[in-house]
Amino acid sequence: MGSNFSMSRKDLGGGTAPGVAGWPNMKAMIRAGLSGGLIGAVIIWIYEAVVWVDIQHLMPLAGIPRNATGLVFGRAVQESIGIWAYIVGTGIHFVFALAWGVLFAMIWPYFRRRGYEATYVALFYAVLAWIVMHVAIIVVSDNHPDYANPDIVIGGFMSHFFFTVPLALKVKQMLSRYDEEFKQ
Repeated sequence: MGSNFSMSRKDLGGGTAPGVAGWPNMKAMIRAGLSGGLIGAVIIWIYEAVVWVDIQHLMPLAGIPRNATGLVFGRAVQESIGIWAYIVGTGIHFVFALAWGVLFAMIWPYFRRRGYEATYVALFYAVLAWIVMHVAIIVVSDNHPDYANPDIVIGGFMSHFFFTVPLALKVKQMLSRYDEEFKQ
């Protein structure tokens, strides 16, 4: 017997959410991504100061900016460059945060057009970001935490949630302005 059952792309969720304009221009996405990445970078450090420093006593407050130097280049380099470890670590932290912000801003319109909430997408983005960043750290350095330890993994995901949720909300806010301007 034949079947008359067929579905269109829209029936499968391929349509667009109501009130959503076309794709934002690249300049708007980069601006939104940089703003979101900057906000996320600051908030993740606030989270780390409260949780890793104050509650868990994993490191001193001054250890946060230099942490990225040790993860990327190893503890020996971190110690040997002295005060520069703070500057290099801060640079690494913000460069990667801004890059992750721009990447989110570039993929966000796809999800926005399908009606997804930014915070929902941000939760999955946090996990992806943590995995990619830490696989990269494993590749470039032999100085990294024990990634088989559930405390390390859960703590890493939690800190990255505090990065990606504010990032996503800022990107959503900035690119929603584009929708409003596009309609007029």
